[in-house]
Amino acid sequence: MLDRIRSLFGSGASPRPQESDRSGAAWDRNLAAAALLVEAALLDGTFADKERAAIEGALTRHFGLTAAEARALIQEAEKAQAEANHLVRFTRVLKEAYGPDERTGILEILWEVAYADGVLHHYESTLLRRISGLLYVSDRDAGAARKRVLARLGLEDLTPA
Repeated sequence: MLDRIRSLFGSGASPRPQESDRSGAAWDRNLAAAALLVEAALLDGTFADKERAAIEGALTRHFGLTAAEARALIQEAEKAQAEANHLVRFTRVLKEAYGPDERTGILEILWEVAYADGVLHHYESTLLRRISGLLYVSDRDAGAARKRVLARLGLEDLTPA
């Protein structure tokens, strides 16, 4: 399943947005996902370097962006997230663009960011539950995504702080 998600987010599924091309469906999808990642990183009150690095890594690995494109997308996502007063703006784009497996993959990336600093804040946990509902990811699939991330990162099941 992860290979399918990676291929979707990689260069085969959608054209990579170039620095000069920041419009279009691919950029909108990437921006929506990045804004949710930024929201998850900011929710505990800090945007730690580990979280920023996790977001940049996720954008390069899963969306096929270069490091420079990922940094530019993060900057734009920070602005979009700061201007947004709700998550639906971002989750709607992703819900309409991707199927259930891909949306579960996005949730998995969000869990990676939430666990990047080694601490799961209860606000982060609540946010990811809300996002999973808005993305129409079942509780079962969301829990499985969380467990896969914990296993991949070699972490114990962290109770929200």
